[in-house]
Amino acid sequence: MSMHHRAGRDLVPDVTAAAELLRALADPGRLTILAHLFTGEHNVRELTEHLGLAQSTVSSHLASLKSCGLVTARQEGRSSMYAVAHPRRTRELLSSVGELLSNIDKNGGAT
Repeated sequence: MSMHHRAGRDLVPDVTAAAELLRALADPGRLTILAHLFTGEHNVRELTEHLGLAQSTVSSHLASLKSCGLVTARQEGRSSMYAVAHPRRTRELLSSVGELLSNIDKNGGAT
């Protein structure tokens, strides 16, 4: 294994899990739901009403966000309440994405 390859593994030791996480963040609907969950816990009905998305879409997006560990769910009566699993770390990640985007021009180069 080359030194360059090992350095990349130190940065992202589990590339499969990292790819799943980034895939979950790659959809504007999932990002919108995740951002909305920073306002507090919500169930599917509330998210559907607040965001104007179909119930099946919200449920599918929440399943994806939950499967990669970005969102948690807890039972409350007959519904599940969803929340950001790691608020500080997730906020840092999304903030870093925003900073990176502000430093990349539309042609993919650094500004």
